[in-house]
Amino acid sequence: MISDQLAYVALAVTDAQAAAVMLERDFGLPRRDASAGGRPIPLLSVGRTALALAQPGDPFVGGQERTGVHHIALAVADPRAAAGEAREVGVPMDAGDAGPGLDGGERVLLDPQGTCGVRTYLSTPLAAQRDGGGGQVERLDHLGVACADNRAAVEVFVNRLGFAQESTQTDIEARIAYESFTSDRYGVVTHTRKPEIVGGLRAEFITVGDCELEFLQELDEHGDPRIDYGQPGNTRQDYGAIANYIARCGPGLHHLAFKVPDINGALAKLAEAGHAVIDRAGRPGGRASLIGFIHPKSLFGILLHLVERTELSSKDP
Repeated sequence: MISDQLAYVALAVTDAQAAAVMLERDFGLPRRDASAGGRPIPLLSVGRTALALAQPGDPFVGGQERTGVHHIALAVADPRAAAGEAREVGVPMDAGDAGPGLDGGERVLLDPQGTCGVRTYLSTPLAAQRDGGGGQVERLDHLGVACADNRAAVEVFVNRLGFAQESTQTDIEARIAYESFTSDRYGVVTHTRKPEIVGGLRAEFITVGDCELEFLQELDEHGDPRIDYGQPGNTRQDYGAIANYIARCGPGLHHLAFKVPDINGALAKLAEAGHAVIDRAGRPGGRASLIGFIHPKSLFGILLHLVERTELSSKDP
């Protein structure tokens, strides 16, 4: 395995300082400030990793002008040596992006074409920071990835880079037509038609550090990708979000999820704090969980949802 720890997850947000204040105040994430090339980069601890916030266009996020989850950084003692190990198993380095990381450390980018669109840096570990768990947010639950080919993701992250495959899931929303024929003389005859899939996703969960990468692939390209923005979510909307993202931006990191002990209480507190909560109560989600989304306009352009779930031990089926 190249690394068993996430150093940080980089987010491009419309206002890094204001977003840091919000995450510290409303989610209870401990904060400290780092630097990249002399520019301040707020760090928010969440579980055993951190969120690193940068403005769109900042070199730390490759000059990207779009907000969202930009890259992950795996903690390694020697980034260039680790890049050599990755190259030996068929995951090459991106020749155009290596050099200074956070707080004067070094980082090396693996070629995104070799990591299914997931921008993955190998980075020297960050200085010790306060554990971000134990409050309203326990840790990162997962990072959602819009994926064009889940089998390729398993090949790269499990078979080559050595991360563990946590679970596999298929999500389907179907429409069933029901017909009824009622006669005053002949009684009632009912009929149902074959279910019609209106949205679906295949999900692969791969453990990286203390969370998972959730690779999401369209189940059926003939599903319905329409999204009712701002309305409580469902599987069809989740499918539509992934399909539209890939069509617009290509495969890559899509969203992040915080694990919380009480999702309904957390959603209520966020609504009271003025956040645009899409799901007012937890709804069924992956891995026998309850999930609830917050609108990106409340989070400086980041798509985030909360997850409440019971984790299985290694002995559980």
